[in-house]
Amino acid sequence: MKLLSITVPCYNSQDYMEKCIDSLLPGGERVEIIIIDDGSKDQTGSIADAYAEKYPDIVKVVHQPNGGHGEGINQGLRHACGKYFKTVDSDDTLSTDFVRFLDELERVDREGGVDLFLTNYYYVHADGKGDRSINFSNALPAGRVFTWAETRPFFVDQILMIHTVCFRTELLRKTGLVLPKKTFYEDNLMVYGNLRYVEKMYYMNCDLYRYTIGREGQSVQKDVMKRRYTHQLKATELCFKAFHLDEIKDRRKLNYLKHEMFIMFGISILYARLNKTAEADRNLEALWEECRRFDYKWANYFRKKTVLRFVSVPGKAGESFVEFIYRFAHLVVRFN
Repeated sequence: MKLLSITVPCYNSQDYMEKCIDSLLPGGERVEIIIIDDGSKDQTGSIADAYAEKYPDIVKVVHQPNGGHGEGINQGLRHACGKYFKTVDSDDTLSTDFVRFLDELERVDREGGVDLFLTNYYYVHADGKGDRSINFSNALPAGRVFTWAETRPFFVDQILMIHTVCFRTELLRKTGLVLPKKTFYEDNLMVYGNLRYVEKMYYMNCDLYRYTIGREGQSVQKDVMKRRYTHQLKATELCFKAFHLDEIKDRRKLNYLKHEMFIMFGISILYARLNKTAEADRNLEALWEECRRFDYKWANYFRKKTVLRFVSVPGKAGESFVEFIYRFAHLVVRFN
């Protein structure tokens, strides 16, 4: 059995996927790289097949009709033979810490393993400005196995995104969570929906994942996110309805899940309201209605008992405040 399965969802990725895959090859035969050709119309499939032919013991290729990023992750999990599972987007890379990461993961697994192995990620901006690490050392104990009871509060810009996580494959299969097809930002559900089952964790304080920001047409670009805001609303709704927060009895785990859900609602409000249309406001209100129907208590908490109530103010005043918040957050964090 392989130590780690890495799935690389690819759609028309010919211009950058080789850099991604080359960064994974130093893992050698401890790793399997599962390239998902998601109905690409360029040379993505041919490039993937060439890697599989050259590295038959390391690289697998799955060609599928276009199903979106989420279906790429679903397929990767279906084909995975590794003890642990990670997703790397085709326009991102892993750093030179990858081999050291594998050494640490292998040691932890020999000593009993964990449900979730965590690392930092590093923003790499196309213009070379504002590159920075999202580091979790203030919130997570490093270099040892721990539980939720040992976690500390996360800062507002800290969230356990897909770039950060490496799940035990068996846990993902037991939860049975299937990501929706052709829905952007669904990777939030992969993390949030599975965290409820996580008990044992390990945090390695290294900038393993290099997250590219600024590629034209990228799903996290401001104009793209404004255009696809309904996808963000859907992803947030799916996360909120994945389970009832009152089911979580571990206080520290609940605190983190509330934090992540708060961020997701905040992003949904932000990009819906940046559109400045009545339709976007109606769609945003429909999200709150769906969430209230599922769990009135917690939907009401996020909508009315957190600072989200200020960015939800209707009319021009609310829109102006949202624009100010966006510009300030982008200046500080440069998340797109």
